[in-house]
Amino acid sequence: MDGNALLNALERGNLVHAFLDVFIDEPISQECPYWSNPNVTVTPHIAAISFPQQVVDIFAENYLRWRDGFQLQNLIDFERGY
Repeated sequence: MDGNALLNALERGNLVHAFLDVFIDEPISQECPYWSNPNVTVTPHIAAISFPQQVVDIFAENYLRWRDGFQLQNLIDFERGY
């Protein structure tokens, strides 16, 4: 993906909005212009279809971690937006 071309297209009005879910380098830095651009939404890898068994397995693992006092996995950082 050419990030500069995307931002230029948004600035020119060729695109109205971009929803971005996956990046070459993750996590993207706090200085990344996507965070401050009102026409860009960064999502926490939620664009894929979730399969019930995967969700149950992740929930069960995190429940056991929570019960036993360990840090949860796959947390969303609401301050960062994903």
